[in-house]
Amino acid sequence: MAQRGRYLLLLGLLLAAAFMLTSDALHARVEDVMRAGERLIRRHSQWGMVVFVLLSMASAMLAFVSSALVVPFAVQTWGPGLSFVLLWLGWWLGGATAYAIGRFLGRRIAVLLVGSTRLAQFESRVSPHATFTHVLLIQAALPSEIPGYLLGLVRYPFGRYLAALALAELPYALGTIVLGESFLRRQPLLFLALGLAGIVLSAVSYALYHRRAHANAPDGPSSAGR
Repeated sequence: MAQRGRYLLLLGLLLAAAFMLTSDALHARVEDVMRAGERLIRRHSQWGMVVFVLLSMASAMLAFVSSALVVPFAVQTWGPGLSFVLLWLGWWLGGATAYAIGRFLGRRIAVLLVGSTRLAQFESRVSPHATFTHVLLIQAALPSEIPGYLLGLVRYPFGRYLAALALAELPYALGTIVLGESFLRRQPLLFLALGLAGIVLSAVSYALYHRRAHANAPDGPSSAGR
């Protein structure tokens, strides 16, 4: 139910943003805000990059922080290529930091940042011997602020986690940048198509993860890496 609610919320936000693109009055106001933001960022370009990476890190660690709202500002200021690198780097660093918190600071801090219910919901399905494919599914399926803490708590191998994190975040980072660019160019159909594709990818990843987790319980004989 929680996942279904999350997808419905994302769908609602996507439709609201797409409607904004079809409204001349609303889009004109958005353009005014975008121009003002671009002027501000250009005056402090290097610090703007640092802030964008830090915000991206925070969005990978905390449920109430999102970098999606500032992606159009980044794309308009630095272009899609550099914005993609900065976003992907921020998410990767955020995931690595979440892992370090889970592994070295322990459950008490992770619970404060994520919540005991959310951790308990998935922790029994994670093993330090999970296959690389399973960790990829975890990273792609779960809200971005959860996997790092979980895999740190169970002491999953750090190098393998970083590789899975880097690979799993690539399509989402690319999709987010293209989504932001389609918003700037006022392409509501492309915006909707990309947003729906992202939601479907997340839902399919979660279904595969859920099926695999039930088939390979951490305490069972099939949980060892192959």
